[in-house]
Amino acid sequence: MIALRGELGSGKTSFARAFIRARLAESIEVPSPTFTLVEIYGGESDLPIWHFDLYRLSAAAEARELGFEEALGEGISLIEWPERLGPLLPAERLDLTFGAGPTPGSRTVAAAASPSWHNRIEGLRGV
Repeated sequence: MIALRGELGSGKTSFARAFIRARLAESIEVPSPTFTLVEIYGGESDLPIWHFDLYRLSAAAEARELGFEEALGEGISLIEWPERLGPLLPAERLDLTFGAGPTPGSRTVAAAASPSWHNRIEGLRGV
């Protein structure tokens, strides 16, 4: 699970779009799930990517109705506004926090990872 944190307009959705296009196809249309709350990408041969935008969630339990637990078990989950999950937020995750950069239109991102993510990232160093 990748938790995307930051204020409105900080780059969470832009990152999610770029991630999805990099994994699947650059030409794929990736709408923001602001109104649908979740979009699922990937074909039969691809690991599914679940893109959640929980900004409009009024209670953490509503995430279950969106298939949140199923998403955690079967694919990659990109979650905007993860703090809306409250106690449902898994401890094992990568947190990316987006913010305004030093120049107009630029962004910063800070990463924090749980132990399992540290192992994944370390494994990539040899690739």
